Amino acid sequence: MRKWILLGLLIASFPSVSSAAAPSSFESKLSEQLTAIKDSSQIIVVEGKQTSYQATLRTYEKRGSKWIQTYKTAAVIGKNGLSSSKKEGDGRTPSGLFPIGEGFGFAQKPARINMRYTQTNHYHYWVDDPGSPDYNKWVYYRGNPDKRWKSYERMNHFLYKYAVVIKYNEDPIMKGKGSAIFLHRWRNPSSPTAGCVALNERQLLYVMRWIMPSKQPRIVIGDQASILADLRSSTK
Repeated sequence: MRKWILLGLLIASFPSVSSAAAPSSFESKLSEQLTAIKDSSQIIVVEGKQTSYQATLRTYEKRGSKWIQTYKTAAVIGKNGLSSSKKEGDGRTPSGLFPIGEGFGFAQKPARINMRYTQTNHYHYWVDDPGSPDYNKWVYYRGNPDKRWKSYERMNHFLYKYAVVIKYNEDPIMKGKGSAIFLHRWRNPSSPTAGCVALNERQLLYVMRWIMPSKQPRIVIGDQASILADLRSSTK
C-alpha cells in the first residue's frame, strides 16, 4: 500500500504533458491559417492588444507540410499598444506582416547567428526626421548629426546590444508613418518600448539564432483578429 501511495504522489507532482501542450483556440486557428503561407518557412507572431504594451511572441517553422510552434515567450511593445495606421512618435507598434531584416548590435556578433550582422559604433544612425531624405534609413555618418537631422537614433544605443530590423515602412518609405522598428532587448518586463518589439536578452538571442534567412522569415504583429486577417490576406 505504501508503494502505491508513493507512486501516486510522484505522478501527481508532474504536470500533464497533454494539458501543458494543448494549444489555445487562437493557436489552433493560427496553425490552420499558416498552412496557406507559401513564400516563407519561418513566421514570428507577436500577439498584443490595441491599448497595452504586454505581448506574447511565438515562433513557427514549417517542417514538411506542417507548421510547428517552436517557441513562446513574453514580450513588450509600444507604450500605447498597437496601431494599423502608425504615425511618427505615437508610441505605438505597427500591426501587419513584415519581412525580417538584418541583425545588428554594439556587441560582437553572437555565435550561431545565421543572418547578416553589423556591429555598430558611434557613427551608425537610424534617421527618424520626417523632413529628411534619409527618413527611416540606416546611415553611417562621421559628421555632426545635429547639423544634418532634426531627429535620429544612435544604433549603438543601450537597448541595441543585440537587435533585428523589422522591415516596416520601407517599400515605399512614407514620411511620418513611423521609423526605426526593431526587435531588441527590453529594460525589464514592465517597461514598454517607443514602438518596437522587445524581449529578455536570453530569449532575444534564441530567436536571433533561430532565424534562417534562407527560409524567408517574416513577422506578423497585431491582436488576434488582425494577425489572422493579415495572414489570410497575404495568401490571396
